[in-house]
Amino acid sequence: MQAPAARSPLPSLDALLRSPEAAVLLGRFGRHATAAALRAALTARRTARAFPAPAAGILDAAADALARQFAASQRPVFNLTGTVLHTNLGRAALPPEAAEAAAEALRSATTLEFDLATGRRGERDAHIAPLLCQITGAEAATVVNNNAAAVLLVLNTLALGKQVPVSRGELIEIGGAFRIPDIMARAGAVLREVGTTNRTHARDYQAAIGPETALLMRVHPSNYAITGFTAAVGTAELAGIAHAAGLPLVEDLGSGSLVDLAAWGLPHEPTPQESLAAGADLVTFSGDKLLGGPQAGLIVGSANVIRRMNANPMKRALRLDKARLAALEHVLRLYLDPDRLRDRLPALRLLTRPYADIRATAERLLPGLRDAFLDRPVAVEPCRSQIGSGALPLDRLPSAALTIGGNSLENLATTLRARPRPVLGRIATGRLWLDCRCLEPDQEASFLAQLPVRG
Repeated sequence: MQAPAARSPLPSLDALLRSPEAAVLLGRFGRHATAAALRAALTARRTARAFPAPAAGILDAAADALARQFAASQRPVFNLTGTVLHTNLGRAALPPEAAEAAAEALRSATTLEFDLATGRRGERDAHIAPLLCQITGAEAATVVNNNAAAVLLVLNTLALGKQVPVSRGELIEIGGAFRIPDIMARAGAVLREVGTTNRTHARDYQAAIGPETALLMRVHPSNYAITGFTAAVGTAELAGIAHAAGLPLVEDLGSGSLVDLAAWGLPHEPTPQESLAAGADLVTFSGDKLLGGPQAGLIVGSANVIRRMNANPMKRALRLDKARLAALEHVLRLYLDPDRLRDRLPALRLLTRPYADIRATAERLLPGLRDAFLDRPVAVEPCRSQIGSGALPLDRLPSAALTIGGNSLENLATTLRARPRPVLGRIATGRLWLDCRCLEPDQEASFLAQLPVRG
């Protein structure tokens, strides 16, 4: 008589899939992913010889694995770093209406490239070009993926195989890979360095102009400043030099302010309007920095030149999708109502937020943080925020922070980053600083609700 087969110390996959607990996982994650997670949990216990293994423990392990697998990797965070337009955190937050416009565009078919009046194909730039022209006074406008793409398209269209004189003091690097010399090389233009790092004169540009010169370029050093014994050629003077030689002047403003920030007590940042009025033929700038919109590279200026860029095959590779166009259109419309711009544009509202309001937020949150971190000193301290994303690098904004002391600050920072909505601060002078500039009153309750971490 044959002996009965030994019973497996683990439940079968089929039995696990028929359990009521698995039904919840099947409904949420689907059969394929659930079965794979359960199979992996069974394999792990079999390999470790972790017997006996109750079904509940295996189902829990599979549920945890599925939750991690299906969790979004890009998540909202509390930006308490002290950098308002933080490149790593997505730069400018959109107005809610702009975000909804983007979501609505994604949910349905739209008039992205359709002209309702004629019933024929339209142009996607038509949604934003008239607004940009109205705001900046430009003849024409176009938009691409980001400002690096804008510079790339301009140079590839106007200077392919030809020379472009640029001051040595303007050969900037922004971010991990945006370096003017590299962008120029990829665009097919030939960099002609003029002047020195700290001093460039009109005669330097004039001496560099020759038969192979395609245009003159001026780059606004938005993320650094050279001080001391310096000299630079302004936009108006450089435009005169370019036009006298029959060349266009292109100015890359980078951070892209469409209004004079001095009106709200911030340092002045050059605007496209000023560059065009000074004689620049084309101006490029970002959409997601001081402008306060989605990631985009905006180009305004001469209608003839922009027509040439729109005919460049590269334009199609660099164009915006319908969601960002919808968001950008909404943000640009806010600039038509400057009296209410500060209240309706989050980037501007956060940059101009009064110190007293920020301090009040920190004071309201202080008791909750002290309850959460009983064994650590917690206090409200004055600090300085920075604008970020290469804008106005020397200027700091008065702010207030919650500071947490004690040992193992790196572990504390890691714990805060692991909250349901990660909390990001910065460690300095032996404390963890949580700058409250970007934590607005309507977010205080949700911030406090997830704090009991007992770090």
